[in-house]
Amino acid sequence: LPRAPSALLDAAWAAGQRDLYLQRALPLARALVLAADSAAAPALAGADIKLLSRCACALDGAADNPAGEREARRFRELAAAGHDRHAQMALGLWCARMRADGTRTAVGAGSANFKKAIRWLTMAGEQGLAEAWYALSRIYIKPEFSQRNVLDAHRFLERAAEMGYRDAQLECGNAAWRARRGNETNDVRAVYWMQKAAAGGCAQAASALHKIAPHGLAGALAGTPALAVRAGHPLLAARLELAALFHLSRAEALLLDVRSADQGHCLVVDIRASYGRSKRRLVLVDTVQQRQALDRIGRVFDNVDCGPGGPEGNYRQRLYRLKTLGTVAVAAPRTGGAGGQRYDLAA
Repeated sequence: LPRAPSALLDAAWAAGQRDLYLQRALPLARALVLAADSAAAPALAGADIKLLSRCACALDGAADNPAGEREARRFRELAAAGHDRHAQMALGLWCARMRADGTRTAVGAGSANFKKAIRWLTMAGEQGLAEAWYALSRIYIKPEFSQRNVLDAHRFLERAAEMGYRDAQLECGNAAWRARRGNETNDVRAVYWMQKAAAGGCAQAASALHKIAPHGLAGALAGTPALAVRAGHPLLAARLELAALFHLSRAEALLLDVRSADQGHCLVVDIRASYGRSKRRLVLVDTVQQRQALDRIGRVFDNVDCGPGGPEGNYRQRLYRLKTLGTVAVAAPRTGGAGGQRYDLAA
């Protein structure tokens, strides 16, 4: 394309002026099709491929007419052959007679050609289009697809999710949550994908997170981390800080194995082995400050046995230490020295 018309076309496209873009670009696109259909067709340049792909998109949004649909498909075929990933994606969906989420469309005569659709969608996915992998996962779970394969569908779904496609992240989270009956640790994976989707603005994922990992009530533990440090109990101080950060109950704070509980994006609070009345639950790590504090607290417990045989003792010993600390906090003098200077303990 000449340099000046190309700049004008780019400006019209960037401004969302699809009708103006078609008015200027359609004659050029038709000339490219005529040249491509000739006997000695030259290879299309990058700007020509982009123009064909954009013309096809603009024609899709124009008024319905059979001639426009056929022309758009021809533009898209040339652009897809020239490795335009968006044209490959659109052509794959047209061959499958569906949208990216797998819902059926009435576009195109005849039945779906899943073999061609998979070929084009795979090419688009390999060029970094996450939506193409998601569309492939929808094809592989269709009952009418002769090579239906749930494992392949899940593999493509996770690939799209890893590339940041929000709908795939939500579906991965839902799938992991449904599979927790077979393996209870699947809830950790469910929270991981739900957090990703919620960070991308998915309200459904944010609502699911509140149900999977609800925020606990603020604990009312006696004693403070600073007071525990002064009393010579650094491990207890770390546990008190952890309880304040993540709203842990007294038993959870005293018995939690911090290193095994930390999953990066959440805490697995499971003390059933030591405290039979408790239930396994997840606590989200929502902020950078929480993550940094958790890393610091985790280093306190490096090479420390958190079990009853460790330096903290069993639950009764830990509880006695905590109650003693609370008693000290209540009984500590609020004035000291001859000058009667006042010392307030941090609450």
